[in-house]
Amino acid sequence: MNKILNVKNLTKYYGNTLGVKNVSFELNEGEIFGFIGPNGAGKSTTIRSILNLINKTSGEVYFGGKILDKNDIEIKKSIGYLPSEINLYDDLTVKEMLDFHEKFYDRDLSKRRKELVKRLKLDEKKKVENLSLGNSKKLGIVLAFMHEPKLLILDEPTSGLDPIIQKEFFSLLKEEKQKGTTILYSTHVLNEISKICDRVGIIKSGKLLKVEPISQLLDKSLSYVTLSSDSCEKIIKKLNIEVISHEDNTIKFKNTIEVNKLIKILSNYNISKLYIEQATLDDVFLHYYE
Repeated sequence: MNKILNVKNLTKYYGNTLGVKNVSFELNEGEIFGFIGPNGAGKSTTIRSILNLINKTSGEVYFGGKILDKNDIEIKKSIGYLPSEINLYDDLTVKEMLDFHEKFYDRDLSKRRKELVKRLKLDEKKKVENLSLGNSKKLGIVLAFMHEPKLLILDEPTSGLDPIIQKEFFSLLKEEKQKGTTILYSTHVLNEISKICDRVGIIKSGKLLKVEPISQLLDKSLSYVTLSSDSCEKIIKKLNIEVISHEDNTIKFKNTIEVNKLIKILSNYNISKLYIEQATLDDVFLHYYE
C-alpha cells in the first residue's frame, strides 16, 4: 500500500503556548482519513503546519516520499486544500475567482470545473463578497477539487452546507476515493466520520491519542453495563468504576474491561439482572474526549 503523506513528530508552539506536539501519522493512497477532535484540539494547526502555511517548530512532512517543501510548485499542484474559513477576493465574481484559479495550472480544468459548479449549484455570477457561508464553502470545494489533486486536505468542510449539498459532497468524496485520491478529512462532527472514513486519528489538547480503522475502534472494550444486585457497593469497589446511575439495587456504568473478564469477576456476586450494551462510535470518541 503506497504512502502518500507521512507526518513525523510534528510540533508547533505559539511562543510558549502548545499548538500540537509530536503528531505522527501516515496516509495511504486512496483512503479517507478522519482527523477528529473538539474545537481547539489542534486539527487546524496540524493541517496548516503540514501545508507550510505556518512554520513548524519541529518535525518533518513527506509527500510521495519527498519533503513537502513550501517552494515546490509541482507538489502544490498535487494538493487540494479547503480551509475551515474561506477568505477570497471579495471584489471578484465567482466566475472571475475560478478563472483566476485555473491560471495556476498548465492544463484545461474547464470540464471538471463545470461539473462541480453544476453539482454544487453554485452561481458564478455572484460576487464573492455577497456569498452566504454555504455558498462560500461551495466555492471553496470547487477550488480544492477542480484540479483533481492526488491529496485533498479538508478542514471542517461541511460547515454551512445545507443537507442536500452535504449529501452531494459526500458522493463527491466517495467518487474521489474510487479514483485513488487520498483525503485528510478534519472535523469535530462525529457522525460524518462513520459515513465516509476508513481510518481515524483522534487528537486532544495538541496530542494524537489514537490512530485506528473505524471498525477496530468499535471492537474495543467499551460498553455500557446495567446490572441489578444486592452487592452493588462491593461491585463498584471491586471494579473501581465510575457509576452513571445508581437506583435501589441497580447500577449503570461505563465498562472498559473485556466482556469475558468482566463476567468472570461478576460471577462472584449474586446478579439478578445483567445487560451489556455495545458503545456507539460517538460513545467511543467521547470516551477519549472526556
